[in-house]
Amino acid sequence: MAASGSGEDTPPEDLAPHPADKVYADGPSTAELDLAAVEAHAADAESPAPDDGAAEDAQPGAQQAAAPDDVIREPEDVEPDTADDETGHARRVGPEGETRPMADAGRPSPKAALVYNPIKADGDALRETVSRLSAEAGWSEPLFYETTVDDLGDDVARQALSEKVDAVLVAGGDGTVRAVSEAMTGSGVPLAIVPSGTGNLLARNLKLPLTDPTAMVAAVFDGDTLDMDVGWCRLTRPDGELAEHAFVVMGGIGLDAAMIANTRPELKKAVGWVAYVDGAARALPRAKSFRVMYQLVGRRLHSTKVQSVLFANCGSLPAGLELIPEASVADGDLDIVVFQPKGLFGWLFVWRRVAWDNSFLRRFRAGREVLSLRTKDNSVVYSRGAGIELAAQEARPVQLDGDEFGEATAVRVHVAAGGLKVVLPRGHDTDGL
Repeated sequence: MAASGSGEDTPPEDLAPHPADKVYADGPSTAELDLAAVEAHAADAESPAPDDGAAEDAQPGAQQAAAPDDVIREPEDVEPDTADDETGHARRVGPEGETRPMADAGRPSPKAALVYNPIKADGDALRETVSRLSAEAGWSEPLFYETTVDDLGDDVARQALSEKVDAVLVAGGDGTVRAVSEAMTGSGVPLAIVPSGTGNLLARNLKLPLTDPTAMVAAVFDGDTLDMDVGWCRLTRPDGELAEHAFVVMGGIGLDAAMIANTRPELKKAVGWVAYVDGAARALPRAKSFRVMYQLVGRRLHSTKVQSVLFANCGSLPAGLELIPEASVADGDLDIVVFQPKGLFGWLFVWRRVAWDNSFLRRFRAGREVLSLRTKDNSVVYSRGAGIELAAQEARPVQLDGDEFGEATAVRVHVAAGGLKVVLPRGHDTDGL
């Protein structure tokens, strides 16, 4: 399939319109958005499911068009979400924190399991709360698992599922939540997110109580659930090796991943997400655009030079920043954002779009009226679809939910619609989710 052109000055005309652009003078109408949604879901239904078999079947058309250059170094896959110098495998513990055999003796259902990062969460308090509320609800004694550098939570989450638990709770940083969600996707077992780390990005986007862990534990026994979408990203390494991981907030290739890679770990531990400002300061001076070939499901193949491409399930960031207005975790689609600023003024337009237009003006009627008199800027291009295939001529850094995932020459992303059942407090407002 031929590429649609360079795309250097204007966004490709055949990309699905995004509701974030509706507020602008040249934005899509409601009818256009509705039609695009119908077409996108029809294209998704007609497209074959990703084949996890032979490697050659996993190579997207975009990658073939990009023809990657020489092999570039491959960093470590995942940044550990635990303490420095800590090693060893995850373990199952008892109510007092004592080590117990990984396999349970077969306690009766219903029963819950708690997976927690002991560096990010107060394990003693959480174990006591889960044990107490389980007993009050008439459930069996819960299972407890601590994560370590060798297991971010996915393996012990699978162990919990093998014990036939009726619910899983996760407490830790964004990396722990991502890993446990990956293991839980498709299981049908509810997952309760107990906010514990510094980012809490998924909890923020779900509008969960960030300072009341007891409320989220209680919701396991008397709350509601929501079938949430999960993104899957298949990475092609410079040597051709394939790896696939899930994400629940957003992933990206390019500058956003470089910013995360340049963030000092000790600073992140000290000040949390604010440390990414340091990473941005380190990455931006060396930032150079790079050419990619990309294709959304059911759309044409495109070529353009970018700084970064994001594929997102959620749109809100800390400090009230709305990166992707109208993003939804339960619409069966992923939101695609292409950053293609040109020079200093281009970056100013990016800042205006994200920090001013998205995060401030559109909150007020007067602000929306101002935006309706302006046309949208092409430094940031929004679209939406069931997935995207993308390839670069050189390996580029990749991040998923704020963790480094090494470098890749190509990514193939698709959405598992409603793949994860998440727990919400009873009567939780789901408008806008």
